[in-house]
Amino acid sequence: MSAFLRLAALLVFARVIFAAPAASDCTGTISSLDDVDDAVKCTTVNINSFTVPAGETFNLDLADGTTVNMQGDVTFAVKDWEGPLFQVSGKSITFNGNGHTFDGNGPSYWDGQGGNGGVTKPAPMMKIKISGTYSNVKVLNSPARVYSVSNPAPLVMSQLTIDDSAGDAPNSKSDGKAAGHNTDGFDVSTTDLTIEDSTIHNQDDCLAINKGSNIVFQRNTCTGGHGISVGSISSDVTVSGIVIQDNTITNNDQALRIKTKASATDSTVTNITYSGNTGTGLRQFGVLIDQSYPDTLGTPGNGVKLSGVNFVGATNTLTVNSDAMRVAVNCGSGSCTGTWDWSALKVSGGSAGPITNFNGIKNFSQ
Repeated sequence: MSAFLRLAALLVFARVIFAAPAASDCTGTISSLDDVDDAVKCTTVNINSFTVPAGETFNLDLADGTTVNMQGDVTFAVKDWEGPLFQVSGKSITFNGNGHTFDGNGPSYWDGQGGNGGVTKPAPMMKIKISGTYSNVKVLNSPARVYSVSNPAPLVMSQLTIDDSAGDAPNSKSDGKAAGHNTDGFDVSTTDLTIEDSTIHNQDDCLAINKGSNIVFQRNTCTGGHGISVGSISSDVTVSGIVIQDNTITNNDQALRIKTKASATDSTVTNITYSGNTGTGLRQFGVLIDQSYPDTLGTPGNGVKLSGVNFVGATNTLTVNSDAMRVAVNCGSGSCTGTWDWSALKVSGGSAGPITNFNGIKNFSQ
């Protein structure tokens, strides 16, 4: 062997010897933030009950293939700051909540203003940046928005509970309004995501899809908020391949909504499928498709192309309150295109809403 080849072989051997060690097949236990750095070196991580100090993020940067088991509740001490309170990242992760709770101490922040004013609130409370599964976790009393999801590969989130029901009531700081505000359940800008079999009680969107594709939201229960939304859609965004099915929406402003910003340009929303959803106690609309956001049924923009919005398969059955509109569609000039099959939509109560700048809805009448 030449001297050159011997040197090359030694360099390869050295890289193997001195490469960063892989995560160990061990179990790490977290009972405080001081335990995190050592625990995430293992491929099994157990989380015991503890309180996260005010103004700090409980951050888990996990090795690929790690299993996380919650074995107690985690409470976050209070400080006016931007957050997040919890963040988890990694690939092929199995996150088992086992019914345990992340408690955001929302009543200490709530002032009826959410992210629009008042004290600075940690938002989102929970940043989820994993692929794999995330299941059986409860979030109690988020200060504002709950989950921000940006998974690096396919992720299934299931059997989750978001309980911000205490935010329905006014408090001394909310001027007679619901104290909880901007408590979105899931803010999603991602691909290959399924959210299923979960219960959400909040004061804003149950789900808000801001961009992405191949997203399924199914068999969930949404109570008290603004319904299931695609949007709000900003500029230079694509949303496609969205399935919203078999959900129950109760006492929301609307059941199903697509909202695009009037000022948005160069964006596309296509292939949105609704099937088997049920809505009752809807305060303002059954279905609202509006291209004038942040206004409601204002002057629509035409910078977001909207197509392939279909109600098919199992019937979507919605009941609106007496002073609400059953369906309202407010398209920009030429921005809603194609034929939309609404044969599986049944809306009762209230009154018919306007259909503006679009005549492509088929198999449906108000």
